[in-house]
Amino acid sequence: MQIVYLNFDRGIPVLGGKGGSVHVRSVVTALTRLGHEVTVLCSQAGDGNAPPPGRLVTLAPDPGQRAAMAECEHLRLPMSALEDKLTYRELGVLAHDRALPARAVAALADQGVRPDLIYERHALFHVAGMAIARVFDVPRVLEVNAPLTEEQARFRGLALHDIAAEREAKSWLGASLAVAVSEDIAMRLRAVGVPNSRILVGQNGVDTALFRLGESHGAEVRRSLLLGDHPVVGFVGSFKAWHGVDFLIDAVARLRAEWPELRLLALGDGPLRAAAEARAAALLGDAAVFTGSVPHEAVPAHLAAMDLTVAPYMPREGFYFSPLKVIESLAAGRPVVAPRIGQIEHLVDDRVTGLLYPPGNLDACVAAIAELLAAPALRRRFGAEAAQRARAGWDWTALVSRVLDRAVGAPALQQAAG
Repeated sequence: MQIVYLNFDRGIPVLGGKGGSVHVRSVVTALTRLGHEVTVLCSQAGDGNAPPPGRLVTLAPDPGQRAAMAECEHLRLPMSALEDKLTYRELGVLAHDRALPARAVAALADQGVRPDLIYERHALFHVAGMAIARVFDVPRVLEVNAPLTEEQARFRGLALHDIAAEREAKSWLGASLAVAVSEDIAMRLRAVGVPNSRILVGQNGVDTALFRLGESHGAEVRRSLLLGDHPVVGFVGSFKAWHGVDFLIDAVARLRAEWPELRLLALGDGPLRAAAEARAAALLGDAAVFTGSVPHEAVPAHLAAMDLTVAPYMPREGFYFSPLKVIESLAAGRPVVAPRIGQIEHLVDDRVTGLLYPPGNLDACVAAIAELLAAPALRRRFGAEAAQRARAGWDWTALVSRVLDRAVGAPALQQAAG
C-alpha cells in the first residue's frame, strides 16, 4: 500500500529526540518493514536523528502575521486578539491547518503519490487529516497519544480552549480507526461518542533488535562517563513537572547514606533540566551525570550502563501515558522501579520485571531501589524476563501490523505486504 503518515504537531519534530519523535519514526519504520511505501508529511522535520525510511516532506507553517490576521477575521474575533501571545500563536496553528489540505494534496501529486491509507498523529487544533482522507476517499487511522486540549490548558496555557476542544472531538469522531495508547485515552474517546468498534487500544512499542545490546556496550558508556564499577540508577525521558525527576534525586540522596558509591545517570532534556541539575549538584555533588539528549540509537548502550531504571511519575488524576522509557528499559533488560499508576501497572509486572510503589511515596520508592541494589541476581532475573516479554509482545512491527489489520483487514494487509 501507499501510506501517508501525517505529523502536523510542530512540537514533535520527526528527527527530534523526544518520545513523540521516536514514536513517529518507529511507526514509519514498522510500516516500511511490513512492505508498504510511506510518505511522511510534517510541519517540522527537526534534526538529531537519522530519518525514517521513505519520503519526508515538510509543509512548514507561514510564520508571518498575515495568516494569523486572516484566521482572526475568519473566526470573527477582534483584531485586538492578536495582541495576546497565546491567541496569536494558536491563530497561526489554525491558519496552518486551514491551508494544509490543499498543500498536502499538491505535495503528494509532486511526489507521484496517491495514498491507500492516511495514518495520522493527533495534533492540537488540527483537522486537516480528515479533509486529506476525503480527497482520496481512503481510511484514516488516528493515533491519539494524549488529550492535547486538556494537556495544553493545564501545563502550557490555552486561549482558544473551546475551539481546540471542538476540533479535537471532531478529529477523533472522524477517524476510521482511533488508536489509543492507553485505556484512559480510550475512555476519553468513548466520552465524545467514538464507538468501541472504531477504537483500538495499542500501547507504545520498541525496536527490540535495537535494544538487544550486550553488557560490553554499557561498559563503554561507563568508561566514557567515568562511572567505573559504581552502582548506577538511571532515568531516561523529558524533564517536565509530571516526570518527577526531583523526586528521584531526593530518593538517590537518601540511598547514598547506605550506598555512598551510588550514581545517578539521567538522559534527556526538557524545561526543568537546569533546575534538576542544580538540585542534583546540591544534594548529590558529582554523583549525578546528566547527558542531555542523545541520539536514539545510543539510548540502548546507556541503558546497558545502568543497573536499574526509575520512572518516577508523580501522582495525577487521569494518567493517560504509555511511557516509551519504561518499555525501552524493559526491552533492554533493565528492571524498572515505578509508581503503581495508569498503564504502568500493565507494563511493569510487580516482582517479575520490576518493582511498583504507591505513587508519590518516597519511602517506598527508596525501599524498592534499595532492594534491587542489594540483589544483583534479582536484577538479572527481572531483566531477563522483561527483555523476553518485550520481544514477545511489544515489537513495533507487530503492533503496527495489528493496527493495519483493524484498519484495512487482514487479507488486504497480506496482499500489500506481499
